[in-house]
Amino acid sequence: MPGTLLNVLKGETSKRRPVWLMRQAGRYLPEYRALRAEKGGFLALVYDSDAAAEITLQPIRRFGFDGAILFSDILIVPYAMGQDLAFLVGEGPRLSPKLVDTALASLAPVPERLSPIYDTVTKVRAALGEEATLLGFAGSPWTVATYMVAGEGSRDQHETRAMAYRDPAGFQAIVDAIVAVTIEYLSGQIAAGAEAVQLFDSWAGSLAPAEFERWVIAPNARITAAIHERHPGVPVIGFPKGAGEKLPAYARETGVDAVGLDETIDPVWAAQALPQGMPVQGNLDPLLLLAGGDELDRQTRRVLDTFAGRPHVFNLGHGIGQFTPIEHVERLLATVRGWQA
Repeated sequence: MPGTLLNVLKGETSKRRPVWLMRQAGRYLPEYRALRAEKGGFLALVYDSDAAAEITLQPIRRFGFDGAILFSDILIVPYAMGQDLAFLVGEGPRLSPKLVDTALASLAPVPERLSPIYDTVTKVRAALGEEATLLGFAGSPWTVATYMVAGEGSRDQHETRAMAYRDPAGFQAIVDAIVAVTIEYLSGQIAAGAEAVQLFDSWAGSLAPAEFERWVIAPNARITAAIHERHPGVPVIGFPKGAGEKLPAYARETGVDAVGLDETIDPVWAAQALPQGMPVQGNLDPLLLLAGGDELDRQTRRVLDTFAGRPHVFNLGHGIGQFTPIEHVERLLATVRGWQA
């Protein structure tokens, strides 16, 4: 029997608002920190399917979220495409060789690097109750490409944006390759038990409108169409962080089943601008959850009230912060679960 979250992603309006939080499986939880101290670094956890399944389930056990988001990382795709991947303490991920210096054709794909992720999905699905929906995910091609080109994250993605302007055909080849692997990767997650998938485009906001059409909308539309063809009925959530006024075009043109809103989007504007009846997800500011207090309650109710007339999944506008107090999450959930229209 499908859970409330899955029904809402398929277009139903529910009196009980389903809720999950981006990065809910992670560093703010003491049980996660204990397991990481025992097992080692981040990548070691991702590739230990027993540990990754346990981490995915930890917030479900503690909070009873309606969705369990797979514990993994968007950079598993470039890792499977042949780049080396490391997570440096205090510095974040590093990919090598950088594609700003090396041709895509020089990489030797290692598709078997995807298999442990499917094992994690299978184990979570076996342990998860019927009420919670298992969410798989991947990075969207533009965001993944920014890491592949520069070898690391950056504030304005200048190296990747410059490459896309300087050599659009070469950059298109990179995006096309990411699209192909991502389709297979998400299909593998669904075959292993994922009931819905999310496409994270964390750096979508750095692009001008024409580039947004080419490097965000077009590749996400190809991925979504392929998933719908291969797996009818499996919802795709698109999350183009920073899209701003380009969000309605993204919602219409990518074919996604639901659209995630970051915290900079005014819920009132989104409720009016997005296609009628389209499920939305979001969009409380993660810093409000960190701060807590009466303003957390007020802003949570504002989001709930604004989207009362359409299918809505309550979530944050981005990932939960590392130092978020557990009691603030409990307070948020009490407000969401106690809300009435």
